[in-house]
Amino acid sequence: MQTGVADPRIGTWTLISAQSSLDPPNRLAITPVHDGSHVVMSGETHLDFTANSNGHQSPAPGNLSFNQIELRRIDKRQAEVKEKKDGAVVATVREKLSNDGNELTATTASAGHPDKITVWTRSGGKKVANDLFAGEWTQDFSKTRLRQGLVVKIEADGSGGIRFLSDFSYTARFDGKPYDLKNSRNDTVTLELVDPHTVDASYQRDNQVTQKDRWVVSADGQLMTLSTTGTLETGQRVTEKLVFKKQ
Repeated sequence: MQTGVADPRIGTWTLISAQSSLDPPNRLAITPVHDGSHVVMSGETHLDFTANSNGHQSPAPGNLSFNQIELRRIDKRQAEVKEKKDGAVVATVREKLSNDGNELTATTASAGHPDKITVWTRSGGKKVANDLFAGEWTQDFSKTRLRQGLVVKIEADGSGGIRFLSDFSYTARFDGKPYDLKNSRNDTVTLELVDPHTVDASYQRDNQVTQKDRWVVSADGQLMTLSTTGTLETGQRVTEKLVFKKQ
């Protein structure tokens, strides 16, 4: 561990590209039933509901963020799904099929959050003539913007450590000790300054290492690359590479 070297990440950074993969990946199954569809998503996110395609509200019990669903077909290749909690809309999902019917793009809008774009590729199941949405789909993380517009701010805390502010936050020093996290699925972080351009971060949850990050700042100090590997609460392994540009 190097001492006496400032954290190369200090500054404000904006996400400019992201690539992620899950092992195994999220899967989506859409099956036509009567006048609607039965939708099951498995993986990091689990959903299971049946919706009518006439825009009428349907119950969707057993889902964490919503308990009612509305599905409206806009045209042959587009649909709109409204997720509701006790009658109030919590998210609106616009789904669009590619012309060849092999790629499904879902744009999720919810109050107070940037739009989330998720891209799925058809991995099994034949296209049904009267329902091009039907089939088995696998999430394509190379085209999915998981953290659109993510901003990272890192500043010196005046005592040899740093304050990290993003979608989660912490204040920590490069002393190999665990420090508490805020707004994170993990509990603590440990930092190591590898060299003047590289920082390693190790995250723990329930006293188990769940994620390891390596931050590398370019020689000119204008780009920062985050390479991360981790385990979700579901047990799935995730790898991710994010590139940030200094503001």
